[in-house]
Amino acid sequence: MKEFLALIVVVVLTGIIYWGVEPFAHSQMNPKVAPADYNFTDLTPLTLEGNAANGKEIVNANCLACHSIKVEGMESPFTPQDALAAYGVVPPDLSSSGLIYEKNFLGNVIKNASVATKQTHKFDGNHPMPAYDWMSDQEIADIVTYLISIAPQELSNKEVFIDACGRCHSVRYDKWNAQGDMVDYLGTKVPDLSMMIRSRSLDYLHTFINDPQKRLAGTAMPRVGLTENAENQVIAYMESVGDSKKAEREALGYKLVIFMIIMGIVAYLWKRKIWHDVH
Repeated sequence: MKEFLALIVVVVLTGIIYWGVEPFAHSQMNPKVAPADYNFTDLTPLTLEGNAANGKEIVNANCLACHSIKVEGMESPFTPQDALAAYGVVPPDLSSSGLIYEKNFLGNVIKNASVATKQTHKFDGNHPMPAYDWMSDQEIADIVTYLISIAPQELSNKEVFIDACGRCHSVRYDKWNAQGDMVDYLGTKVPDLSMMIRSRSLDYLHTFINDPQKRLAGTAMPRVGLTENAENQVIAYMESVGDSKKAEREALGYKLVIFMIIMGIVAYLWKRKIWHDVH
């Protein structure tokens, strides 16, 4: 009977620590923030219908000086090394932008990248991508419609990661190297993401990618502007690299719990038998 009471005390104390102290500590280290906003409601909505043909002309006249659009056979005049020297970052290829970036975000990036990416504290009028807020809303809608029209129907998880994150972040476990160290661009060293899936919760990753300022106020990392589907693909890729044994580990966990319960019952029955014979 004493052993049973001791077990109850241990269970109660463990429960108090786990459901009382641990959540409090977690709330201090990882405070709750607003959920990810995949509609980017803080930005001006893009309401006008665009014309893809006109958008292509505008892109040819204004974007190809820095960006490539490989799906259309258009290459940037800069080599990656020249781009890094000039801007501190390699301008992205725009082939998949109409697929992986949310429509309103994409339009607002064209209008003013510092505002859309929440980097005004880092780039006060000197963002590597100039603001095109002199364009009309119709012209911006035309550009977005054109980019959507040339985007692929789907991409693999790794392809989405490379297009969205791979210019800045390396994944050495998958032999992917970023295009430059980004120190000149962001003012800090950018982390390798090979094991990030193991050091951050899924909620943290989703809210951080969707809006880094929610989790780390003042960070130089831009708001990426991915659609919910594209963001899920990025995290799925990170999981496939940094936590490839997750399903196997979780399945083994359940088996281990069942085994411990069975062995606990066997141990208790064995103890009862031994003490019964002694008395």
